[in-house]
Amino acid sequence: QVQLVESGGGLVQPGGSLRLPCAAPVSSFSISAMGWYRGKERELVAVITSGGSTNYADSVKGRFTISRDNAKNTAYLQMNSLKPEDTAVYYCTAKVQLVNYWGKGSLVTVSS
Repeated sequence: QVQLVESGGGLVQPGGSLRLPCAAPVSSFSISAMGWYRGKERELVAVITSGGSTNYADSVKGRFTISRDNAKNTAYLQMNSLKPEDTAVYYCTAKVQLVNYWGKGSLVTVSS
């Protein structure tokens, strides 16, 4: 069982920024992909593979950036120009040896 460690959620005004880190306490060589989904329906937000390839939801392209620090086994979701419709619980996920693991989620609220 892999316990993902998430943090970084909170309240931010429209147009503001937040960064969500997600740490996976396993060898980076065993992680094929990491990413974030949001909401009850687990809508894809962004994913990054071990090779550095990225994929984003159309709604966040140009505003969100996903990155990965293999030395720290940590992925980051940098969220800029936040909008009220970005309000959701953001769930980190990591694929470790073909098994998908999920974090508990971080609440992001965009409101004035």
